[in-house]
Amino acid sequence: MHNPHYILFDTPGRDLMYPFTHTRPMAACRIGILTIQEKWERWLGVSCSHYTAEYLQPKYPLQLSPEGKNLLINGHILPNAALVEAIRELKPGQELFKENHLVAKYVDGKDFFNPVAQADRLSFEGVFTRIDHPWELHLHNAVALQDDFELLTAGRESAPIDPGNQVVGAGNIFLEEGAVVTHSILNASTGPIYIGKDALIMEGCMIRGGLALLDGAVMKMGTKIYGAVTVGKQGIVGGEIKNSIFFDYSNKSHDGYIGDAVIGEWCNLGAGTSCSNIKNNGSEVKIWMEAKNEAWPAGLKCGVLMGDYSRCAIQTMFNTGTVIGVSCNIFGGTFPPKFVPSFTWGGIGLSERYRLAEALRDVTSWMLFKKKSPSESEKQILTYIFEQQNSGLA
Repeated sequence: MHNPHYILFDTPGRDLMYPFTHTRPMAACRIGILTIQEKWERWLGVSCSHYTAEYLQPKYPLQLSPEGKNLLINGHILPNAALVEAIRELKPGQELFKENHLVAKYVDGKDFFNPVAQADRLSFEGVFTRIDHPWELHLHNAVALQDDFELLTAGRESAPIDPGNQVVGAGNIFLEEGAVVTHSILNASTGPIYIGKDALIMEGCMIRGGLALLDGAVMKMGTKIYGAVTVGKQGIVGGEIKNSIFFDYSNKSHDGYIGDAVIGEWCNLGAGTSCSNIKNNGSEVKIWMEAKNEAWPAGLKCGVLMGDYSRCAIQTMFNTGTVIGVSCNIFGGTFPPKFVPSFTWGGIGLSERYRLAEALRDVTSWMLFKKKSPSESEKQILTYIFEQQNSGLA
């Protein structure tokens, strides 16, 4: 009997996760410590590929089983023990549903859309976390961080914690090899603290868990972390941060407040940048849904949601629930609009658009700071988004 290939699939609802799914499949989004893909790979013990929008497939290739045994899993869903067990028990031709939403499907053959008999439509009675809207990434980050911490550290021993730190809840702190933390306050009584390989926490930081500082990331001196905060690989953070996710390679290197926010990859927030995360009248925050061309309610707290490759100048101020698209360059002395389309360039009014050549040039320049360069597939993704934006279809 052949083991199936596991494929994480995007649903049509991926468009509701803009700006983050402009540039990646849903399962490549980070929440907690790991991306959704990395969570599934840890639980299943095998690698997973993606079934996503055609323009994303060169960077996130689909891998099919030569025997035709492919097990598709909804990329919006976070795994847990009961769900993984139910999926592993699926037989070829069976589908697993939760409240009329497809969770997983075991395809016998190469047609993903073959209908199945009613008897082969199974119901999952357990619970799991499903991410359908961009603000739900920071909303569920604390629980996801705790789950990932337990998954990654089970049966392992942390690297030693420098005695020069003040520590509360040492058993809930884990340092990977090469991590450096000196003369800081680490309080893990409110959530776990995970410090990745070769990450650096400079002197004088005040950290209240949960926190995930991933491989090669840096926390500048005097940073205040209120949990649950995720800083992706090679990111740089400083100032004051609460309940926010920074995807890989993004910077908030200086003072300023970011709360209840999600910042994509390769972003840079200028010194003093801050966002509001709650309205002055305490009313519900509304988020502009690009795919629906209307604002949707997102609860009482939501800061800025910023797509990949976007940057803002010093002292930028973001209103509650601001959405920034992909590859924007924002500057000026006033609040930008609550929704800034992809490839926006400029100051007051933000009426200018990046030209594609200049946008790709600036992306390349920023990536060079971290000794990286854009791949051809990344350039093609940005070109596609630019063309869709300018055709009025994005």
